[in-house]
Amino acid sequence: MEEILSIPYHVENTTLNDLDFVCWLYDEAIKYQKKNNYFGWQEMDREYLQKEIERKLHYKIVQDGTVICAFGVVFSDPLIWREMDQGRSIYLHRIVVNPNFKGQKQFAKVLQWAINYSAANGLNSIRMDTWTANPSIIDFYKEYGFQFVEEFKTGNAEDLPVQHRNLDVTLLEYSIK
Repeated sequence: MEEILSIPYHVENTTLNDLDFVCWLYDEAIKYQKKNNYFGWQEMDREYLQKEIERKLHYKIVQDGTVICAFGVVFSDPLIWREMDQGRSIYLHRIVVNPNFKGQKQFAKVLQWAINYSAANGLNSIRMDTWTANPSIIDFYKEYGFQFVEEFKTGNAEDLPVQHRNLDVTLLEYSIK
């Protein structure tokens, strides 16, 4: 992981000027998932992404002037984490990698950013949810130190983005030491 993190990059808020490119990244990820028969996103809610960007809750990783990865965060996720949501975690959502950088373990950069952010802000854990129907992605996150919490079926609440409704998800947590 150190080799991956040694390549200069920086994490910054996504801007509205990035919205079309970020939507393209998600569209490409959806095509890839469908082509390879992976369970994944069926669509991405552009309006939700725009609001997330406006609220400064969406980030991009930039390397040599190129966006190589994008992801969303929240600091409360009661619709999915319910009573476990205690306000002491950062929640990672919708991590997407630029197809030109796929297979280069960009998640290590997302995780390192989240660890640093959590430590600097007194947060106890990094949480995420992913598709229960895709055990390989669950194993991928476990390789980075995430622990299984539980499986959960999301509802159809209007507060949930379209891509998070009526899904069987696995909840994962990374404890900050």
